[in-house]
Amino acid sequence: MTDKQPNSYHCFICGRKSPVGLKMSFFNTGPGEVTAEYTVPEIYQGYPGVVHGGIVAAMLDETAGRSIMATGEERFFMTLKLEIKYRKMVPTETPLKIVGRLTSSRGRRATAEGQVLLPDGTVAAEAEVLLILIPAELMAEADPEALGWRVYDD
Repeated sequence: MTDKQPNSYHCFICGRKSPVGLKMSFFNTGPGEVTAEYTVPEIYQGYPGVVHGGIVAAMLDETAGRSIMATGEERFFMTLKLEIKYRKMVPTETPLKIVGRLTSSRGRRATAEGQVLLPDGTVAAEAEVLLILIPAELMAEADPEALGWRVYDD
């Protein structure tokens, strides 16, 4: 399965109208698995030629969190805890593969993992993520149409 996931207007990671965002696209690649392919521009470097660790963390957070969407569930979660291991420097201007996998889902909590892979398949960074269901009162205020929440042609 390679279904494209929705994006929004203003999210830093996926927002199509965010003037400073990454504008990443995500695809369901299996039950509870989502993948993005992305080349990080130099403007997001920490050191010359190296992606800032906060950008790496944000990509892992979003990708792992989206893994629950690859199950077909219409529930939205947010991150409660994010633990990252930086294994190698993540280079700018280099095609990367970012993978998120759901590891468990029970009630209001879920766990997922994420990886940033270099072109040769080496794991450059990985994360374990604890997710919690977004409170019903917050979801009640959300208007998907106003948020631009839909699948876009790239």
